[in-house]
Amino acid sequence: APGVYQLASLLVELDASDEASRILCADALYQMGRVEEAHKLLLLALSRNPHRSPILARLALLQLKKGFMYDGNQLLKKVIRIGDTSCLLPIMDIFKDEDRRLMQTHCHFRALTILKDRQED
Repeated sequence: APGVYQLASLLVELDASDEASRILCADALYQMGRVEEAHKLLLLALSRNPHRSPILARLALLQLKKGFMYDGNQLLKKVIRIGDTSCLLPIMDIFKDEDRRLMQTHCHFRALTILKDRQED
């Protein structure tokens, strides 16, 4: 992760508008346990492009990790509304095991709640 972070940081310096390099930096920071820095980097990337599912999904995990369930839910809803959920599976490979379980459990229970509410209607 440190080497990936250094390389991605250099790429960002060469092209400040390179979103992929910013995401790679954020992923490396996350892997190194520097979650707050990853969060700030993702927020910056999101401010430049507010409808990018890969950024929103990563931010959702970080919010869930911090215990901010409502914020995490809102970000996941945005990903679903955008319709580009294809980013979720590759992102799950980046997450640490405990965070992967957190995201899977959270999404599973939210889906069950939605289905239950629809059945009651």
